[in-house]
Amino acid sequence: MAKPAQGAKYRGSIHDFPDFDPGQDAEALYNAMKGFGSDKEAILELITSRSNRQRQEICQSYKSLYGKDLIADLKYELTGKFERLIVNLMRPLAYCDAKEIKDALAGIGTDEKCLIEILASRTNEQMHQLVAAYKDAYERDLEADIIGDTSGHFQKMLVVLLQGTREEDDVVSEDLVQQDAQDLYEAGELKWGTDEAQFIYILGNRSKQHLRLVFDEYLKTTGKPIEASIRGELSGDFEKLMLAVVKCIRSTPEYFAERLFKAMKGLGTRDNSLIRIMVSRSELDMLDIREIFRTKYEKSLYSMIKNDTSGEYKKALLKLCGGDDDAAGQFFPEAAQVAYQMWELSAVARVELNGTVRPANDFNPDADAKALRKAMKGIGTDEDTIIDIITHRSNAQRQQIRQTFKSHFGRDLMADLKSELSGDLARLILGLMLPPDHYDAKQLKKAMEGAGTDEKALIEILATRTNAEIRAINEAYKEDYHKSLEDALSSDTSGHFKRILVSLATGNREEGGEDRDRAREDAQVAAEILEIADTSSSGDKTSLETRFMMILCTRSYPHLRRVFQEFIKMTNYDVEHVIKKEMSGDVKDAFVAIVQSVKNKPLFFADKLYKSMKGAGTDEKTLTRIMVSRSEIDLLNIRREFIEKYDKSLHHVIEGDTSGDFMKALLALCGGED
Repeated sequence: MAKPAQGAKYRGSIHDFPDFDPGQDAEALYNAMKGFGSDKEAILELITSRSNRQRQEICQSYKSLYGKDLIADLKYELTGKFERLIVNLMRPLAYCDAKEIKDALAGIGTDEKCLIEILASRTNEQMHQLVAAYKDAYERDLEADIIGDTSGHFQKMLVVLLQGTREEDDVVSEDLVQQDAQDLYEAGELKWGTDEAQFIYILGNRSKQHLRLVFDEYLKTTGKPIEASIRGELSGDFEKLMLAVVKCIRSTPEYFAERLFKAMKGLGTRDNSLIRIMVSRSELDMLDIREIFRTKYEKSLYSMIKNDTSGEYKKALLKLCGGDDDAAGQFFPEAAQVAYQMWELSAVARVELNGTVRPANDFNPDADAKALRKAMKGIGTDEDTIIDIITHRSNAQRQQIRQTFKSHFGRDLMADLKSELSGDLARLILGLMLPPDHYDAKQLKKAMEGAGTDEKALIEILATRTNAEIRAINEAYKEDYHKSLEDALSSDTSGHFKRILVSLATGNREEGGEDRDRAREDAQVAAEILEIADTSSSGDKTSLETRFMMILCTRSYPHLRRVFQEFIKMTNYDVEHVIKKEMSGDVKDAFVAIVQSVKNKPLFFADKLYKSMKGAGTDEKTLTRIMVSRSEIDLLNIRREFIEKYDKSLHHVIEGDTSGDFMKALLALCGGED
């Protein structure tokens, strides 16, 4: 069993088996494989209950007793994923890693994801053991094989990592931290082209403790996390490798929690990744991975494995997992710290928001108006020209085109577009032609008219707009529909939900910074209303509910970030998880939207876009509304969050889920493939 560092707690899920007898275990395995068929239950129960060190002793005893190779017998008796998992468990970790890398390099093509996962995450000692095991098992030099199968900066970084010479001194020089942060900034953001060698040297050699401080300093200096710069400056497998290195430096268990989630989400399971991680981390940090998994994904690793796999393979994986965790929401101490740090990162990041649609250079409203008139004149319509012009002009430029069109032709451009286009494309193009405040006002009106109310649309708009945007929407609503937005909301909704929407619709959210003392008081109110406080104030529930609503609807974003951090410290819970657990219906959805928007607004919209296109059927209304309303604000940020969370680009998903001219227009707004 791998021993933890002196003074550190053991965080693996597999322990040495008490009263271990390798000869007895060897005999039990021999009997399980003797005769016709094999007792797979007995094999998995025994092997997953022994530490790796004990399994090596069983292999020796098996050979001594029966003159046979245990791994060869297991390969013969078992099949498929279950066989791969059991055989991997029987190898020492270094030899298991060596086999994975050999397979990744073998044949046509290279499994870069496997190379990245192993070489970005292993310690110096593990790297030295891997190189020696590869040499011993295959009589080949690992570095030479990697050089022969990879190229460019990707190859150089792999070779640097393979040396296993990362500094391990915890003593950090503040001057060197500042120098490295500045060097990374100058090598990327400030340079025409990128100095990849500087990234390789610093990220490949400095100690983890040092680099964590460098990342903090980089964030303070540039206003963006190092990951954003890597995505902007690097590309391909080299970019993926450097992002994996950064993730492992921040938190190796969090990196593996994310890898496990991606291995099981969606259609199909990436069994090679699942097996590799469950085997390699079972005696290192599986408990930490489990905690972080539940924190990030609101479900236990155990439950996801249980739902995504089957048979003996599932049983063996669940044994390696080591147990199911309590219901999502409450943190282990370590996971609470991770959640706290997530809010801290959210609080200090000065993320630069960027849309995908920008004002066109050499803009000529006269030429555009004539081209649009020509595209709609006569029999048939030239949709390509309409899409090309409308999606490549800013909203301000579109308003100029409208005015010029009326001056030249005495016609209403909006009316002409409406008569020439239809369906989803018409809704998208007409939405782009409206000023943003009038577009939002129209979406709110549509959400409230007719039978039934589209509460999700009301929440999405009112929970995410700035004060200035809300005030502009109020004016537009009054101008277009001769009724105040507040009156419309009041007549179409009721109860707490109505009060939340009306409060948001006033556009009176505070715009200052945080107040730590008030943040603690606000966190206490949240704890009491969500019924997880250790103490209760004398206030009645109705007044607490009013205060809680007021806190979420009127406090500034920086202040709310601090409130949610204090909530974690006070309760060991995440406020979003508790709202989901304790509340229901539209009130729950509204509060969750506010919390998610405070935490990471582009990610909130990325989630909405993904849900609008996943599964059978597409929610074209939500898809159109977000693509139109965010195209000049933060759609580029949304794209980055989308690919980070779902491992596929927004462009790719739109391409697979829509068609025709509607797809062309959406892809033009998307602004590129990531």
